[in-house]
Amino acid sequence: LSAGVFAAQPVDINSADAQALADAIKGVGLKRAESIVAYRQKNGPFTTVSDLSNVQGIGEKTVQSSRENLTVKKTQ
Repeated sequence: LSAGVFAAQPVDINSADAQALADAIKGVGLKRAESIVAYRQKNGPFTTVSDLSNVQGIGEKTVQSSRENLTVKKTQ
């Protein structure tokens, strides 16, 4: 991975696949990212980036460390 990966547009946690989430969230591997996708499919879209901490194994520190890489696009 190059340092430029994190300079890109923030990743939308409601539409990103597991690999994109794993790349964007520091300390999260593919298995944990798959848990995020499964949570989203079961519970519906996230309303804020902070909602990631509702996923088992994702703590508030993890969310805070990657907040600048993540977004929740508003859909209407």
